[in-house]
Amino acid sequence: MTAIFEAVILMAGQGSRLRESDKTFLKPFVPVLGRPLISYTLDALMRAGIKTVNFVVGYESGRMIAQANRLIPSGLSVSFIENRDWQKQNGISLLAAAGHVGKSFLLTMSDHLFDQSIVDLLLHNAVPNQLNLALDRKLDSIFDVDDAMKVQTQADRILKIGKDLTVYDGIDTGLFVCSLDIFDYLERVKRDGDCSLADGIRLMASEDKARVVDIGDAWWQDIDTIAMLQCAETQLRSRLARHDIASANAGSGRGNRAGNQARARDNRPQVQDPVSQAE
Repeated sequence: MTAIFEAVILMAGQGSRLRESDKTFLKPFVPVLGRPLISYTLDALMRAGIKTVNFVVGYESGRMIAQANRLIPSGLSVSFIENRDWQKQNGISLLAAAGHVGKSFLLTMSDHLFDQSIVDLLLHNAVPNQLNLALDRKLDSIFDVDDAMKVQTQADRILKIGKDLTVYDGIDTGLFVCSLDIFDYLERVKRDGDCSLADGIRLMASEDKARVVDIGDAWWQDIDTIAMLQCAETQLRSRLARHDIASANAGSGRGNRAGNQARARDNRPQVQDPVSQAE
């Protein structure tokens, strides 16, 4: 295990599918149970020990930066990296961060929700000098498997990756630990000045430098459409309610009612209560 203290968050895109009915909001800040989507990610990274976050911005970058700055938790250092080619694929957004990170880093997307446990598991099990991809093998639980980034593996080794795979055994969750080699591989796969992250991973996999970390029963959700957002809110509300009940039951018989309620709040799931930090 290599200690990881730095992260890159890709949020350069327009998010057009989610914004079809309302062009006024920016995708990373869409409310999820009353709280900005990106704030969940920032909390999870802070709790995992991340000290520095590099945001790659592009579409309406001025508004993105202004809104993100209002959400930065105390103690977290941030920088904003401009991707002027934000209309290209996400590999170009990641390449914009080359030179801004000095060692292995955590990579994620601004439009994903995920359990704290996925971040912790990935950081704990990441192998140095490899690309480490957090993989979901619960295929029946994927909201839109047709659009999902599919992965074929052999044990923890990535064999193939792509949305068009017909043979696969896991789904890319959008969370990675990357070595600095990722930038070289992305440069190598560029065609006409463009490339995707999957293109780079595919080349790394061909040289046995890409592996997976199984997330087990942990929960995550990509939020690309209104339907995905509604599904995420339903799942999140249910998970928060279940953990509140479990925490309250665990506290029964130990102290008075107020003490039990305090313990229930302290022991909320690692996807935090969205209402408490929505402002």
